Amino acid sequence: MNKTRVETLAVIESPAVAVIEDDEHAREAFLFQLETAGLKVASHPSAESFLDAPGWDRFDCIVADICLPKKNGLQLLAEIKQSAPFVSIVFITAHGDMSIGVQAMKDGAVDCLEKPIEGRALLEAIRRGTSLSRVKRSEHMRCVELKKRECTLTPREREVFALITAGLLNKQAGADLGSAEHTVKIHRGRVMKKMRANSLADLVRMAEILELHGTSKHGHS
Repeated sequence: MNKTRVETLAVIESPAVAVIEDDEHAREAFLFQLETAGLKVASHPSAESFLDAPGWDRFDCIVADICLPKKNGLQLLAEIKQSAPFVSIVFITAHGDMSIGVQAMKDGAVDCLEKPIEGRALLEAIRRGTSLSRVKRSEHMRCVELKKRECTLTPREREVFALITAGLLNKQAGADLGSAEHTVKIHRGRVMKKMRANSLADLVRMAEILELHGTSKHGHS
C-alpha cells in the first residue's frame, strides 16, 4: 500500500493507537503502516508491558494480537473493561483462532481481523474504535464530574434530588420526607445550584447518568 493511498484512508484526526504484538517483525510492520497513515502509535510486545506503561488509558484504540503469551487478548479485554471501559480494542487473529475472536467481540471488542490483514480494513476498524472511544470517554468524564457534584449534596438534598427527578412535585416530595413544601423548595434550589442544573429537565438527565432512582412512599412514580 503506497503512502498516498494510506493517507486518504486515515480520515480520523491523529488518534493515539497502541499496537500489542509479540512477533517483533509483525509489530514493526504494523507500526510502520499506522505511522505512515499519520497516526500516533506506541507498540508493546505483551499485554503486561502495555498495562504497566503509564497513561495507557489515554489511547483511543488498541490493536492487539488475540493470542498473546501469558495474558491473552480476552484477559486484556477484561482488564480494560474494568479499568478504562472507554478504550476500544481491535483484535488480530491467525487462521483457526476466529472462535476466540467471536467471543472477544461478544465481550466488547470493536472487531477481530484475520491475518493477513488488508490495510483498509485495519484503518476502518481503528476509525470505528476511535470514534467509539471518544464518545465513551466524553460520557465517562461527564459521569465523573456529576459524581463529584453529587458528593457535595447533603443526605436530605440527595433525597430531594431523587424524588423530584422521579416526577414528584415539591408538595409530594415533602409528604414523603415529612417536610414542609417550602423546605423542599429550598433543598431543591440548593440541589439545582450544586449540580449546576439550568432546569428540571437538565437535572433529570443528570439523575439518569448517575442512575439515581427515587421511590415515593405514597405511591407516586
